[in-house]
Amino acid sequence: MLLSVKFKILVVLTGLVAMSSTVFRTGEGEFKNLQVLPKNISQKDLQEIMADDFEDGLGVACNFCHAEDKDTHHIDYASDAKPEKQIARYMMRMTLDINKDYFQKKNPLIGDSLIINCTTCHRGQPHPENF
Repeated sequence: MLLSVKFKILVVLTGLVAMSSTVFRTGEGEFKNLQVLPKNISQKDLQEIMADDFEDGLGVACNFCHAEDKDTHHIDYASDAKPEKQIARYMMRMTLDINKDYFQKKNPLIGDSLIINCTTCHRGQPHPENF
């Protein structure tokens, strides 16, 4: 009985991982609607940026910026329905510009070792305190 439950959990987890790797990509193998991050970013790099920069830096989950598909109730990562996603894009561009203009990073990339990043101001909070 216990083995059967473990097997079912393994099957479900495997299915979720497989689904997550296909939901976000177009038929050409690129992610949909990337406007700041490189269009050919690897899934590993994208997940690290989302986990390290956004989840940790702002203390939020995916649905903070990404809207829910009304039909499937899954997160629609390509949707621009939530204003938080546009704000996140603006903030990414701002941190890249600050790193380039003030800290001489020649080709700064989100997820790279930036001097100024989300955590600099947010410190694990969705809305940073006033300085």
